[in-house]
Amino acid sequence: MDNPFQQLWLKSREQAGWVELAKADPEVWKTLGFRCGLEVHQQLKTDRKLFCRCEAGKYHDFNDFDAEIVRHMRPTLSELGEYDGTALMEFKTRKKIIYRIKNDSACTYEVDDTPPFPLNNQALSRALQIALLLRMKIVGELHITRKQYLDGSIPTGFQRTAIIGIEGSFPIPGKEIRVIQFSIEEDSCREVSDYRHTRIYFADRLGMPLIETVTYPDMLTPWEAKQAAQAIRFIARSSDKVRIGIGAAREDVNVSIAGGTRVEIKGVAHISWIPKLTHNEAFRQKSLLMIRDILQKRIQNQATWEISHLSLDPLTWSHHDKIKEHFGHSWKLILVNLPAFGGILCHFNQPGRCFADEISDRLKVIACLEKPNMYHSEELEERLDNSTWESLKKTIKADEGDAQILFWAPDEDIKTALETISERCKLAFSGVPNETRKSLPQGITLFERVLPGADRMYPDTDSAPIPVLEEEIEAARLDMPLDLSHRLTQLRQWDVPADADTYLLRNNLMPILEQFATQNTIPVKRLALLYAHLLKSLQGTDPLPFDHQRISDLIHFILKRQLEPDLLAPMLKVLYKHPNMQFSSVLEVLGYKDFGSLGGKNACRMEINEQIPLLVAMWTKVRTSGSKRDNALRTWIMGRLQPVALGNIPLSELSQMVDNVVEGKDA
Repeated sequence: MDNPFQQLWLKSREQAGWVELAKADPEVWKTLGFRCGLEVHQQLKTDRKLFCRCEAGKYHDFNDFDAEIVRHMRPTLSELGEYDGTALMEFKTRKKIIYRIKNDSACTYEVDDTPPFPLNNQALSRALQIALLLRMKIVGELHITRKQYLDGSIPTGFQRTAIIGIEGSFPIPGKEIRVIQFSIEEDSCREVSDYRHTRIYFADRLGMPLIETVTYPDMLTPWEAKQAAQAIRFIARSSDKVRIGIGAAREDVNVSIAGGTRVEIKGVAHISWIPKLTHNEAFRQKSLLMIRDILQKRIQNQATWEISHLSLDPLTWSHHDKIKEHFGHSWKLILVNLPAFGGILCHFNQPGRCFADEISDRLKVIACLEKPNMYHSEELEERLDNSTWESLKKTIKADEGDAQILFWAPDEDIKTALETISERCKLAFSGVPNETRKSLPQGITLFERVLPGADRMYPDTDSAPIPVLEEEIEAARLDMPLDLSHRLTQLRQWDVPADADTYLLRNNLMPILEQFATQNTIPVKRLALLYAHLLKSLQGTDPLPFDHQRISDLIHFILKRQLEPDLLAPMLKVLYKHPNMQFSSVLEVLGYKDFGSLGGKNACRMEINEQIPLLVAMWTKVRTSGSKRDNALRTWIMGRLQPVALGNIPLSELSQMVDNVVEGKDA
């Protein structure tokens, strides 16, 4: 369905492309009333897990396990005697949860057979330092609470968590971002698979110490959301107290627009995804608000609106190949009529997706019907021809302006599927439902669960309050790195270009740069670009394992041997491919000529001065027709003398020596 909303979305996307789409037109975001907040989770670098003594950071292959444990989750009442909506939704799925356990990375605490040990002090002290870097007000006493999760990601059915600080802040260009709270909690399992009513997890990550930074919705464009996520990452990594790598940090991004509501995009694995995801979510919400307005005009009494359905007779529809293929395994075909929903199912709301996908997603998650799980009467790509749909409409006695859905399911899932379709359609009357959505690399999101509420939190009766002493806070403060804003100022003072900031801060390379800045042995800018430009380009999109400390060691080697820094770049290119190669061997690979026993740098200069006139004389024999005695001659000579000069004298000096001769001056 082509509509003005889709055209607006396409225009906003095309104005600047996906890279910096938030810069395309700030008025778009202001008009939408875009608001964004972050929940950033980062694993702490500790020896042990948070509430047991298992080794932290020990991962295994999904198929390498010693035992499997099966669980079925049930919701519990909150302190106020109420059930959390998310827990009720998960209970409706009737999932069987299987945990794969490896003996050396999990214990009886992980599977809820033993009470928790006292909270890991190493994790607490490291979390305290990061809280101080975020300018948090530290609590006087830690109270451990339980946060209910019935998706099976934690075998206990809840996550133990504790608030460490409240009301902090950090800078991004042009503004301060406020932090609501900073917590420490245990990490969840890693998901192996999720098919129909069975979900499998691996328990090696479970219980690892995790910090969570929750911001206010202060980001007013997708670009600001990305900048804020980067800043939180830089601040945490500057402490050198957090783990890095795939899965060590994850962002939950909360998005709303005027008239909409908070939607949480869960588990964003890469910060670079945030602009596209938040852009699409803002316009998805705009689309849902437009659908709401259409339905309010069409349906006067929404309280009495109901779907109708019937089960199709297999014999009547067996001649339709597309329908016939879903009659296996004793499943039934169910036809559903949606009164006054004509034109709604095909209403665009995300790239390549429409409102019908909102229903299909929920059928996958709640009724556990794997995709494809339905056809509908407004398919953009025809799967059932018009004559079939006309027959189906007559069968269910649909009115003009109705829409239809055809789905297939076993008997035990039909009731849940019908409730799911009805509920999602009724939610369309109010606009944007509170949801947690799963992020995909393409920038689109899928329904994951109902947004959790306060009813899922309650005190942990197994854990006593933990006093946070002033001495502990001061001890954490003494070991704090420099503030992020100070680091950015340092980079500008060192004349490091801004495009190097992300790589240097993300990999916590500032202490190394600062070390060489104080020693005044090599220009900091040169070292920074060696990391942020050359090494980054060598790593590309599929980086090899490489220890950044090797570059620091390489510099010390060059300084100790009194070699010229021009060697750094060619040596790094070899070293990146062969990270364990000895530095002296790298020099041999490069063909380095050692003049140490011949008189050092002066001997090198003498040899170069002797060779330049000979090379000029050779030029007349090797030059091609039409070549002139100018840049071509200079380039040719430099290429032959560079291996002699490399590491022995600055290449800038070699260039000057060649110029003196080529330009007819005394060498």
